[in-house]
Amino acid sequence: MTTFHVMAGPDAMVAHPAVRRIALTDVRDALAQGFDDFRAKPSHYVFLSLIYPICGVVLVTWSSGANMLPLIFPLVAGFALLGPFFAIGLYEISRRRELGMDTSWRHALDVRRSPALPSILALGAMLMVLFVAWLVFAQMLYTSLFGPEPPRSLSLFLASIFGSENGLLLMLAGNAIGFCFALVVLATTVIAFPLLLDRDVGAVAAIETSLRATLANPVPIACWGLIVAALLIVGTIPIFVGLAVIMPILGHATWHLYRKIVVDGR
Repeated sequence: MTTFHVMAGPDAMVAHPAVRRIALTDVRDALAQGFDDFRAKPSHYVFLSLIYPICGVVLVTWSSGANMLPLIFPLVAGFALLGPFFAIGLYEISRRRELGMDTSWRHALDVRRSPALPSILALGAMLMVLFVAWLVFAQMLYTSLFGPEPPRSLSLFLASIFGSENGLLLMLAGNAIGFCFALVVLATTVIAFPLLLDRDVGAVAAIETSLRATLANPVPIACWGLIVAALLIVGTIPIFVGLAVIMPILGHATWHLYRKIVVDGR
């Protein structure tokens, strides 16, 4: 890394990579290619991705005390907001496989040598801010409906959520707020991290390109977001174990979606 740069590239200019319009078939093809990448060395990627179910279990265990019960769902759901950053090593594996290079799981750590690392970390920090903001909104919503006192037990907490009008309102409003946060993350980072791995264009260009890609392809990107959400839900059901398979497939597929959307500038 010869220069330290975050917002723009090494030439201090904000690039504007060209984006294509894609179809729903391209989303399907990206998923198929992501599965093909995973199938190449599944044991390696499952090992690499064990961090996802482990983090999920840790979050639930940590929040299972009475004081933290209202944050169990926001923590688990909000963890997905950080997914684009935590999958960075998987994008690198797909990039290397595309170039015919060695794809050992150790190369997922090569990201630390990327000249765009400061920009990647800046985008990761942005996602962390959104994650914390989501938790704050979720806590404020719960407090406004049920008061500041924590639930006395898990059974009473579940009874209040599923057996009262305030509980129904909490679920509806909470999911609506969560959808807004997820939409912001999807629109600003759908191809931002793969772009930074591929080209050192800076954080601003990565976000701007993701926004243009979303505006140019609203239906395919919305479909992609729904697929990601559905697969993450499926992955969390068996005590988060499914995430060890779901996350690498989605990570690899994100790289191929990026390739389909952004015109190759090399």
